Amino acid sequence: MKYDAIIIGAGAAGLLCAITAGKRGKKILLLERNTKPGAKILISGGGRCNFTNEGTSPNAYLCANPHFMKSALSRYTPWDIMDLLARHGATWHEKTLGQLFCDQGAGKILDALLAECTAAGVTLKTEVLIEKTRFSDGTYTITSNQGCFTSENLIIASGGVSIPKMGATDYGFRIARQFAIPVITPTAALVPFTFSGDLLKTTKSLAGVSADSIIQCGGATFRENLLFTHRGLSGPAILQISSYWQAEDEIFINLLPDIPDTLDWLKQARQNAGKTSLKTLLATVLVDRLADTIASSWPANLADMSNAILEEVALRLSEWRIKPDGTEGFKKAEVTKGGVNTDALSSKTMAAKSQPGLYFIGECVDVTGWLGGYNFQWAWASGFAAGDSI
Repeated sequence: MKYDAIIIGAGAAGLLCAITAGKRGKKILLLERNTKPGAKILISGGGRCNFTNEGTSPNAYLCANPHFMKSALSRYTPWDIMDLLARHGATWHEKTLGQLFCDQGAGKILDALLAECTAAGVTLKTEVLIEKTRFSDGTYTITSNQGCFTSENLIIASGGVSIPKMGATDYGFRIARQFAIPVITPTAALVPFTFSGDLLKTTKSLAGVSADSIIQCGGATFRENLLFTHRGLSGPAILQISSYWQAEDEIFINLLPDIPDTLDWLKQARQNAGKTSLKTLLATVLVDRLADTIASSWPANLADMSNAILEEVALRLSEWRIKPDGTEGFKKAEVTKGGVNTDALSSKTMAAKSQPGLYFIGECVDVTGWLGGYNFQWAWASGFAAGDSI
């Protein structure tokens, strides 16, 4: 059977693309490798699905071309996906920083999308293993374990290579290379850091401790919680900055973001309560275990600490410089950074410039959003752009 378009991947981007094209009267075939569609939707936000962010703007994305995502994001906004979900009775709440979570859980999001697919006449097939992808005489032929399918349009929505246990593969990148479309080397993003040596001993001893912090690296700054782990550092602030980190980079951590001048604060404490220990002082602004660990390097009363020592303490608290060994890699990364080079794609349609009828959408494209619903919004927006153009 010949279709107007074959979409590979029934995740957020593929589903929205199928809905958009199907509503326009197009005959759409949506192929999914897993036993069920929407695997990453269902695990997102701890099962609540952080499906978008009200503060979505192009500056919340990393891309070799910082202008590429502007067209798609302007044409399908957070309010568009909210309208779609509201029609199916979904409600949501803002958790923090514009992040919207579904009150009824991630399953409600997926159910709404699948209902829209059904209404749009989309044919969905799961457990499809693609054996070969060919292009000849203007037609794409997909050979799979469930037969052969043909179409003049092929839309790759197969995602990146993060979280392989969820069925992630490099299919999208292989297809791009097959048709001579450049791929920027994929790397893990929104991913925890790992350490060794004394730093690892410190993070292990503090495993489970969370702290409000300001993290800086690569010209980027985020204020959110960090989390000490048995392997290094995680938590929202660390995941955010990891997208900007490169090997050998240091990261800078401010553990007292609400104290503008840490050295002055320490000196004032010494003047006003000199008999107080550093441990006791830090316990007023940090959780006990973290206060104990930091103060252990300076086990003295404030009155006995010179200005030079207080400067050391201030740097440890407000400008802690650490160099990660690496990251937890794709197995723990929430998204893939890099991917299909946007210079090879139309920013309005997501179509390949050099290969007729071939589109790339969602995570397989070199567009990586911040933590907090931005990557879902890119999936919806890029899916809409392709679905509206075929």
